[in-house]
Amino acid sequence: MTKKTIGVLVMSYGTPESLDQVEAYYTHIRRGSPPSAEQLKELTDRYEAIVGGFFPLRENTNQQVSALEETLNREHPEYEFRCYQGLKHASPFIEDGVEAMAKDGITEAVGVVLAPHYSVMSVGGYIKRAKEKAEETGLSIRFVRSYQTHPSLIQALTERVEKALGLFEGVPAKGIRVLFSAHSLPEKILEMNDPYPEQLLETAKAVAERAGVEAWQFAWQSAGRTATPWLGPDILDVLETLKREEAVENVLVCPVGFVSDHLEVLYDLDIEAKRKAAELGIHLERTESLNTDPLYMHTLSDVVAAEVERKG
Repeated sequence: MTKKTIGVLVMSYGTPESLDQVEAYYTHIRRGSPPSAEQLKELTDRYEAIVGGFFPLRENTNQQVSALEETLNREHPEYEFRCYQGLKHASPFIEDGVEAMAKDGITEAVGVVLAPHYSVMSVGGYIKRAKEKAEETGLSIRFVRSYQTHPSLIQALTERVEKALGLFEGVPAKGIRVLFSAHSLPEKILEMNDPYPEQLLETAKAVAERAGVEAWQFAWQSAGRTATPWLGPDILDVLETLKREEAVENVLVCPVGFVSDHLEVLYDLDIEAKRKAAELGIHLERTESLNTDPLYMHTLSDVVAAEVERKG
């Protein structure tokens, strides 16, 4: 009996593959408006600061897509799963991934984003683009909207928090403040009753409870530089407040909004936030990223398979 083939469109933000692609990448993010020479230098400098300009997100994403395909076919052998990549701001774009599935003769697919939390401005935008292209090509596609409290995701994050707490030698757990963080979005999402902030808090609360962490709070990071206000408080401001008002000396950051090592983690946290913490006399550590952790791959495999079954 021939197995039914299911296409899986694995979507993520994307990143340039090399330093000479930074300008084109940010021009796409800025909807065709190139960054100024000053902005471009700042961006390039940030990438160069990460292990000499190595671009980990692209390779990490490639590995995640490959690992997900392997996990899906191992855990759900009744189907043949074929994973395709679709990026928001780099090639292969979301539309390219949908087109590749159609060209390969795939008629049924599931889309999933490498981000556990839904916002109309993030995951919603990915889904909209994929849906429009699928309609053009005649591909039937369903989408995983969010998976912020999947037990395996919570377990993976909990294990990372527990491991990282051990980096504060001789400090009792109550002497460490845990900051859960995620990418900020424009404040206007609050007027839209967007579920993003609430879903992030659900994840943070579940991880804190499971890890037995009592002293924790949420902080935003990596806000865009636009005229409109973004969700806060920013993590750098939170560090200052913690030191000034509570004399906190030990901080563990768990970036629950990110699933991979990339600029917002390797620069904004590992360089910028650590620099700020050092200035304040705070010992700051970060939990390891999920990347291709088997528990995260199982999370994705489970939610994708559930969509297939739901369709029947």
